[in-house]
Amino acid sequence: VQLQASGGGTVQPGASLRLSCVASGRTFSSYSMGWFRQAPGKEREFGAADRSGPGTYYANSVKGRFTISRDNAKNTVYLQMDRLSPEDTGVYYCAAAPGTTLSSLLRLGRAYDYWGQGTLVTVSS
Repeated sequence: VQLQASGGGTVQPGASLRLSCVASGRTFSSYSMGWFRQAPGKEREFGAADRSGPGTYYANSVKGRFTISRDNAKNTVYLQMDRLSPEDTGVYYCAAAPGTTLSSLLRLGRAYDYWGQGTLVTVSS
């Protein structure tokens, strides 16, 4: 599976962005998908995940502001980000995990087998 993330950019605090991640292959619907981010000088952290079955999960830092969704017909997972703050600045990565991955593990980077190249989000006034 190859993943291609896009949609990053520079926005002001309070603005919105939607990230997209397109996956290759015909088995996209069988994967659980996640979004992670890495701020400058910090470790990569979990943002959101969507299980191949029902279930979405969010880090506390983004809950209520970010929404993960997927379109299996387009092999695409999205991350809608609202009310962005400077603390949201970083490189955002999409990742794919086997659909059998326990939901409790989807917050862990090591649960994911495939990673996209990242897209930079900068929130600054």
